[in-house]
Amino acid sequence: MSLLQTTLDVDLLRRRALALRRDVIRMLEEAGSGHPGGSLSAADIVAALYFGVLRHDPQRPAWPDRDRFILSKGHAVPVLYAALAEAGYFPREELRTLRRIDSRLQGHPSHRDLPAVEVSTGSLGQGLSVGLGMALAGRLDGRDYRVFVLLGDGELQEGQVWEAALSAPRWRLENLVAVVDYNRLQLDGPVDEILPLEPLAAKWRQFGWDVAEIDGHDMVQVLRALLWAARREGRVEEGAAGEGSRDGLGPLPERRPGRPAVLIAHTVKGKGVSFMEGNNEFHGRAPTPEEAARALAELGGEA
Repeated sequence: MSLLQTTLDVDLLRRRALALRRDVIRMLEEAGSGHPGGSLSAADIVAALYFGVLRHDPQRPAWPDRDRFILSKGHAVPVLYAALAEAGYFPREELRTLRRIDSRLQGHPSHRDLPAVEVSTGSLGQGLSVGLGMALAGRLDGRDYRVFVLLGDGELQEGQVWEAALSAPRWRLENLVAVVDYNRLQLDGPVDEILPLEPLAAKWRQFGWDVAEIDGHDMVQVLRALLWAARREGRVEEGAAGEGSRDGLGPLPERRPGRPAVLIAHTVKGKGVSFMEGNNEFHGRAPTPEEAARALAELGGEA
């Protein structure tokens, strides 16, 4: 897919997210290192963006009117690479080169090596500031693209995030959308034990952002909220397989002129793999071959 979709097939996007999770497991097992937990927690959000909401074209990575996506939590880059390969930016076989010395797919996103990567990230706390600059540049250039920034929850402990959060409403950057992957675990343990973030939604509101809290694994909620945040129209279609949706999002608040938007996505670290879910051991440890086989079996794939 290349351009923004106005009719969104939820069941198809769920399958895309599942495919991304399988690729993450395969890539990390092959590399022997990397970050499965935060990659898996973000898979539904990334699938919704790349295959439903983002306006982009794999044949023209530098298309001036493309939407920009910044993976501020750069250690979760396996899920981004999986999405880029699935979308056709590079051959899927290249995923097997993750973290090799001569690979374009480094352990953190590198714009120099892979043009489809908008920004080199990895030093946490910087992505929202870069996104703010891109959003401002778009407005100054008279372009209507949106900038989406995916942040980690532990990353919100960085002061630079809040400097950017304070600045965006000042410059009336309604084309800027932040998404917080709120899986409540960071490198050294639970976020609430290291440096609590709550009341998180109230903080963003006080800084002048439009805020929505969602279940980051409910594809209907994710899609509805992303369209709301980006001020775009779209019809969400579930089909027969979607009848059991647990969407309890309800009406979203009115988007106010000049306000950036943030989605606080409540997620589960390691989502989709039973022994990784909520298990911080897998923040930065790749699965062994045996663990990968077990994970893929749970995800409906083969090693």
